[in-house]
Amino acid sequence: MLNELSFFEAAQSIKNGDITSQRLTRDCLDRIEAREKKVKAWSFIDPELALRQAQACDEADSIKGILHGVPFGVKDIIATFDMPTGMGSPIYEGKYFGYDAACVALLRASGAVILGKTVTVEFAGMAPPPTANPHNLECTPGGSSSGSGAAVADLMVPAAFGTQTAGSIHRPAAYCGVIGYKPTFDTFNLHGVWPAAQSLDTLGLIVRSIDDIELISAALLGRPVNLDRPQILKPRIAICKTPLWNIVKPETEEAIKIAQETLEDKGAEITELALPRKFEELVPARDIISSYERARATSYEWFNHRELLSPQLSKAIAKGFGWEYEEYSDALKVGEDCRKILSNLFEEFDAIITPCTAGEAPPDRNSTGDHSHIGMWNLLHVPSYALPTYRGPDNMPVSIQIIGRHGKDNKLFDVAKWVLEQLVSP
Repeated sequence: MLNELSFFEAAQSIKNGDITSQRLTRDCLDRIEAREKKVKAWSFIDPELALRQAQACDEADSIKGILHGVPFGVKDIIATFDMPTGMGSPIYEGKYFGYDAACVALLRASGAVILGKTVTVEFAGMAPPPTANPHNLECTPGGSSSGSGAAVADLMVPAAFGTQTAGSIHRPAAYCGVIGYKPTFDTFNLHGVWPAAQSLDTLGLIVRSIDDIELISAALLGRPVNLDRPQILKPRIAICKTPLWNIVKPETEEAIKIAQETLEDKGAEITELALPRKFEELVPARDIISSYERARATSYEWFNHRELLSPQLSKAIAKGFGWEYEEYSDALKVGEDCRKILSNLFEEFDAIITPCTAGEAPPDRNSTGDHSHIGMWNLLHVPSYALPTYRGPDNMPVSIQIIGRHGKDNKLFDVAKWVLEQLVSP
């Protein structure tokens, strides 16, 4: 079925005339019809609207752009002019904002078919979503980009947007066994994306093939696609257990161990990185920043529709309003200091491999899992990937996280692609 194609494969097939956008879109819609009642990955799907977009692509006189005719999922905190943007909240259920977010407008301009809106945790926060993990319906898919992770993993759509304030791209990607990409902070335009915490929010991608990242990023940034760079031969990779190693489960420990041994055998220069003690302050600092900024971002809803907020979000907002400004400023300073230290450390290596999640997806639909391993790096504003490389004791996906230097997303792409080629059989 065509819905099994990666985004890059689908784009190439449409460009070459081997398939049509309508056939591809219909296969995605058929998969959704077969699985959506169980997985619950979508907050809005209009098959006729999707097929009209696909038909327009097929009937166009020429290829519109590098994403021409390929379906894409949009997280439901991102505005779309022709679909409601519900934010995962009863406050905005069925609400049309009347415009496209910048990222959606850029996708359309490059020819993508906006298939529908994927389920988000309420305001990209912490309350559990209705979505199930497609590998085991009793398990969480992670959050807050729950629907995007589940939809891509379950072959409903080849790619989707996620956003990350703590672990909201990488956790669903890791738990659902797909690739998550969080670029350097402020790389993709956030106009039209509901804010959670302005110092942390980052728009990113969830896909099944790493080449999809290069193609979609090129469309969003207005630069050429470059998949012909010289292959990396001997990457310098640091293995970092972080101060959170004590909560790592055996399956993640094993995934890191296998990565270290295998990549060294394949020619990588492997070192072990012990982070300075200052980095122990990152997790509590990120928590202060996130809750302080979230409270202010959600102030209208807090003061006018508090009764419609979940207990989890209400607790977080109240916590955010409880911080003193000086405490918030001190937390921002922790991030600034650690970013400077990390920049200097990166003189010694090309990428860091570190835990992504503590382990495989918890069998608990009332939780979205722990984000600590991801959130500490998110505060550092560096680019990162969640790469599915292992299976846990319950045969659920386990990912490693690979971190790059600030602004060096292209370099990290090359290293991440090399790592995947060594660790995952084609």
